[in-house]
Amino acid sequence: MAFWKGWKKRIRKRRNALVRRFFETRYGRELLVNALPERVLEMTTDCGDHVLTFSPHDYIGRKVYRKGAFERAAIPRLRSVLEAEGISLAGTVLLELGGNIGTQTIYWAREDLFRRIVSVEPDPRNFDLLRRNIARNDLLAMVDLVHVAAGETEGRIDFFQNPDNHGKSSALRSSRKDRKIEVPVRPVSAILEDLGIAPSEIGLIWMDIEGYEPVACRSMRPLLERGTPLYMEFSPAFYGADAEAFRTALGKTHARAFLFVEDEPVRSLAVEALPLDIGQYDVLLLP
Repeated sequence: MAFWKGWKKRIRKRRNALVRRFFETRYGRELLVNALPERVLEMTTDCGDHVLTFSPHDYIGRKVYRKGAFERAAIPRLRSVLEAEGISLAGTVLLELGGNIGTQTIYWAREDLFRRIVSVEPDPRNFDLLRRNIARNDLLAMVDLVHVAAGETEGRIDFFQNPDNHGKSSALRSSRKDRKIEVPVRPVSAILEDLGIAPSEIGLIWMDIEGYEPVACRSMRPLLERGTPLYMEFSPAFYGADAEAFRTALGKTHARAFLFVEDEPVRSLAVEALPLDIGQYDVLLLP
């Protein structure tokens, strides 16, 4: 009996080793994270130069677990354009509107460029993870976390939580499945004033707020009037009839645009020529 027990133990160890190796492959990680039941609320993974806690039931969290990062390549791609244009970010402040769970916040912190980062995130689900991820990576001294939506008013607004992709949550409803809550809202200019940050200190605005960009831009006119570099997700599909007016407003403060479309070379054009027939794309605006 002892002989067979020993063999069974060795077989289990060998089986477990093979299973672990499989689940360390990209395909294995995908199977694992997609198979987790709802009772598994969170996961924490080592991403190399940082650790990240996320929900395995959220699109961004699943992508982090499968690939080890979420759209991290966008940062060196953007840096290369800025450097080619002679724009230095060293020692300035990054204003991040739409901090989500902290992926881009941490990636930018690891670039060792900015002396300070202001990360604004309204979704309470995301903000809780953002706060813990920034703390877990010892970045609290560098990153100011602001739990509000960026808007034109002071107070509270309706906010719509996407159940499947927390990064798609927005002040604009995009799906019938969205859950409506209320979140605090503040103008960007007021947020910076409270933090003691002057518009001249902001080196880059990084914005991804799912269609609410026109409202946020109206709340930070002093920044835009300085021609502060603005990298944003531009979403004509969300703006509808207001898309052309928003493009015109951006053209009054910035002259040049650089289109970032996946798997395509970066393209330069005038802000007034930004395409309105593409549903969504990333764009860098420069004076």
